[in-house]
Amino acid sequence: MGDRKYRQRGYQDTNRGEKRPQQKPPGRPENFGPRTLNMPGTHSIVRCSQCGGILAEDCDFSGQCPRCGFELHSCKQCTYFEPSAPLECSRPIQERISKKDARNECPLYEPRVTVERQTTSGPSRPDDPRKAFDNLFKN
Repeated sequence: MGDRKYRQRGYQDTNRGEKRPQQKPPGRPENFGPRTLNMPGTHSIVRCSQCGGILAEDCDFSGQCPRCGFELHSCKQCTYFEPSAPLECSRPIQERISKKDARNECPLYEPRVTVERQTTSGPSRPDDPRKAFDNLFKN
């Protein structure tokens, strides 16, 4: 016992090589495989590139945003708009379109669709803070 550096009980005991049978805690089921993820659902939407407002699925993309009046058939609203690419478009185009936020007649135009997580599953929250406050104290 005098040759050990640490004299605490349990350190380098003689029966250390023996393995003790592991006992499972009562009431816990065995898990086979990884846990299943509880991820929120996703949905595809089109947002206005100027104001960020959600555009309806049946929206006319040759017109303007109903919220801010931004031209929807413009380079900034297009899927292929890439500021770091040559002529600021990821597709090969014949000539550069100088005003990226103005209406154009590009044949390659496709509205930018983003996939976002659905964070709220219940009814939408009221926009008016006073209305939300009044809803707290309804009878």
